[in-house]
Amino acid sequence: FNVGEDCPVFDGLYEFCQLSAGGSVAAAVKLNKQASEICINWGGGLHHAKKSEASGFCYVNDIVLGILELLKYHQRVLYIDIDVHHGDGVEEAFYTTDRVMTVSFHKYGEYFPGTGDLRDIGAGKGKYYAVNIPLRDGMDDDSYESIFVPIISKVMETFQPSAVVLQCGADSLTGDRLGCFNLTVRGHGKCVEFVKKYGLPFLMVGGGGYTIRNVSRCWTYE
Repeated sequence: FNVGEDCPVFDGLYEFCQLSAGGSVAAAVKLNKQASEICINWGGGLHHAKKSEASGFCYVNDIVLGILELLKYHQRVLYIDIDVHHGDGVEEAFYTTDRVMTVSFHKYGEYFPGTGDLRDIGAGKGKYYAVNIPLRDGMDDDSYESIFVPIISKVMETFQPSAVVLQCGADSLTGDRLGCFNLTVRGHGKCVEFVKKYGLPFLMVGGGGYTIRNVSRCWTYE
């Protein structure tokens, strides 16, 4: 089943996948029908899952399914990922299309999943539609904002999406058991605030986060 050590089979696995994937698809439908301006699925954000492979605690890539739903009504969808890990599954799914731009801010190097090089920019029609920002350990609020704001501003200006999906992985917070960045809840939330100000149909999903009290504080704040 292409289920490895980091994606064990457990009781209720199918129900978990239904809830996670169904939440993001249902959120996208709401946005498409203009029933909501912002939809949130904290149970989603499983950005490592591939078409035929579970990976990195991710079984079904709800983000890809949500974006595919958005593409029924939107010509261009922007995907932004602020998890400490590279959003490899989403990037791979849309690597050859110019209708989805993927932008991932992540720790790079000897770090899972080991992808997301600055030079990985897409292929075919999707060339230049994958943007990777590999970062060093210890990124704090000011450093992160000084990179995030100008890059997303330029992406918005040039790509001109009509809908945005933001993966809000909380493992980029300081003190995370598997992370290595030093963002505060406020700094993490500033990214959400900045994207929200564009007023586009906006789908927010969860993601990583391995110090649970920090995750709950972060997503409650956002």
